[in-house]
Amino acid sequence: MEKPGEQAISRNELEGFDKTLLLRFYHDMLLIRRFEEKVAEMYTRANIGGFVHLNIGEEAAVVGSVTALEPEDYLFSSYRDHGIAVERGAGAGAVMAELYGKVEGTSKGRGGSMHLFDLQHRFLGGYAIVGGFIPIAVGAGLSIQYRGGKEIVMAIFGDGATNIGTFHEALNIAQLWSLPVVFIIVNNQYGMGTQVSRASAVTELWRKGCAYGMPGERVDGMDVVAVRRAVDKAVSTVREERKPVLIEEVAYRYRGHSMSDPARYRSEEEVQSWKQRDPIDNLARRLVDSGLASQGGLEQMEQGVEQEVQSAVEFAEKGSFPEPSTLRDHIYAGEEDR
Repeated sequence: MEKPGEQAISRNELEGFDKTLLLRFYHDMLLIRRFEEKVAEMYTRANIGGFVHLNIGEEAAVVGSVTALEPEDYLFSSYRDHGIAVERGAGAGAVMAELYGKVEGTSKGRGGSMHLFDLQHRFLGGYAIVGGFIPIAVGAGLSIQYRGGKEIVMAIFGDGATNIGTFHEALNIAQLWSLPVVFIIVNNQYGMGTQVSRASAVTELWRKGCAYGMPGERVDGMDVVAVRRAVDKAVSTVREERKPVLIEEVAYRYRGHSMSDPARYRSEEEVQSWKQRDPIDNLARRLVDSGLASQGGLEQMEQGVEQEVQSAVEFAEKGSFPEPSTLRDHIYAGEEDR
């Protein structure tokens, strides 16, 4: 089990990041947090069905990684995908509408929580099968190489996916064929209810890439600045050298694996110790201490975020459920609407 370290606060840690970007980090992390809290509320009210997996606690990993991409790049993720879709540009309203099963959602109400999709922003999905999309992301990298494109691919998945065969097969092929893929492991300490140390012989998960000669790095996934700095470096390497990189971001999810998981396999003391390093609170403190923001300004931003989330709920509630007559629509790629 990873143990929380001291979160140093220094103005120097923010060097290289301008005020506008840092405030965006804060806004976006806060938006994801409040959005996910509202999702949990709506789920308990039975407005959202199916399985739901929240990003709460992992906001720095999401924002620090996704913001490093260019608009033309491709992004894949696991089923813990709400915050990733919002950050990529799908919009809180469209994501909430999808969770409600409405046609205004990102997947026209047919995918739900685990199958968000936004072709416009090149977010090619959340995937329900653990690690099942990693070879697909590598395939996207092969397509880019075949076409002579300049884009790159980012694949974001959890620690549990690193123990399955397709993870290793995908890394092997990506390295062998020099494909432009950034692999991001969000190590939130548990694969469902099992600690990493009980499921993986190698607990520094980025080292699994060493077997294939793939460069990698472990970074503090509770620090959005550290994440963005590491991912910027990885993205630059992949974009320029057209070779893959593996990044492990050590974070912590505050809630259970899914909404149906009471998380009794860990102590409340453990959860609280990680919350002391909360990525949103720590960035807020650093912004204020460095003079880049005032407490009042951050509180005003939070009020705006609350309204964004409320607007997303209202958008979803006003939406329409798919008509039964459209059951067989959108089954195949390229299929025209009937």
